[in-house]
Amino acid sequence: MTSLIERTFDRGGGIFRLNPVFVPRPFGKAGRRLKLHPDDYYALGLERGSIKERWFSSTIAAQNGPLAAPDEGMSYVAVGYDTEEKFSLKEAVDTLGAGLIGEELMRKYGGWPMYSKFFDFLNPLFHHVHLMFEDAARVGKLGKPESYFFPRQLNNYTGEFNATYFGFDPDVGPEEVKRRLRDYNRGDTRITELSRAYRVELGTGWYTPPGVIHAPASVLTYEPQWNSDVNSVEENVVSGEIYPREFLVAECPPEKKDDIDYIFGLLDWEKNIDPHYKKHYFRPPVVAVSEKAYMEKWISYANDYFGAKELTVEPGERVTVTDGAAYGLICVQGHGTLGSHICETPALLRYGRQSSDEFFVSEAAAKRGVTIVNRSPVEPLVMLKHFGPNQPDMPKTVPAGL
Repeated sequence: MTSLIERTFDRGGGIFRLNPVFVPRPFGKAGRRLKLHPDDYYALGLERGSIKERWFSSTIAAQNGPLAAPDEGMSYVAVGYDTEEKFSLKEAVDTLGAGLIGEELMRKYGGWPMYSKFFDFLNPLFHHVHLMFEDAARVGKLGKPESYFFPRQLNNYTGEFNATYFGFDPDVGPEEVKRRLRDYNRGDTRITELSRAYRVELGTGWYTPPGVIHAPASVLTYEPQWNSDVNSVEENVVSGEIYPREFLVAECPPEKKDDIDYIFGLLDWEKNIDPHYKKHYFRPPVVAVSEKAYMEKWISYANDYFGAKELTVEPGERVTVTDGAAYGLICVQGHGTLGSHICETPALLRYGRQSSDEFFVSEAAAKRGVTIVNRSPVEPLVMLKHFGPNQPDMPKTVPAGL
């Protein structure tokens, strides 16, 4: 396997082409904006539910119930178009180490520490909180910060509810929330009555710290996030669908599953009632490079865990783009070449088959520059690029006035 990984890496010029990774969820309704073939939304069977997510640059498995395969959600490198041979991105990281992701990430994290996904629900998701690191450690997991970006290319419609709830209204008190949690099995707690919703603006995004409760809109969302899949669901009825109490307490130690104070403590209360929540966590795009041939914008930034850019190459242009760290990318519009690779945005994907729209770029290749050619005379070539915490140019704050 080592020789195969090294040969594939060298042949690709330090860039891996990745196979599409689709993840079903047993709840909610599929938004059907993933460009997956209509016949394939139940490719893993009705018991698993419809496919609602596509994962990128993932070295972790989805926590998706007892029927999920051990590697569900994990990314695989395609060896070539003429073969189905593949190996996992995790195997590549374990084999190549700093040669793939750089010395800093290997030293600090022992591997690639983040992944990204497309989230694609027709209906709004339940009000839930991703655990903070200390609480997640009690159940043997990692905390989960995440960020959102709403790409125009994949949102020809915005589903049933075009707004996301974040936190609670600043006038809400802890006892109001605890009362609704105590009543979880008595009926619809309507906990979002205590929250605040913000209408989604395409081409912008948000950062969501661990410990902040949120109910995402029914908009296809690009979500860079930490290597974790851990949450507590505080909303028990959504769009008429019932979520059992186990969704609330699944990530609690056994002795704490009936402890309302402990469950409430999974919330970072001060962040949840921040009266200036949008000022602190809304992420408008920040232009990094603007030239005639191409433009790059930061779309996830100002956090300690990950970053992301939107890269647009104009029709017919050839550019060489450098970055200070390894990254994964997904093409969302257009076609052309990426180094020695063909890159093209698909019209329709079949489950289990290869594509040419997702890649992983090594740190060395990123630093020396990746040459990108837009082969279309009329259409921009657009890519979303996700980084770990070591991208040196990522903005540390939201620029004043945005």
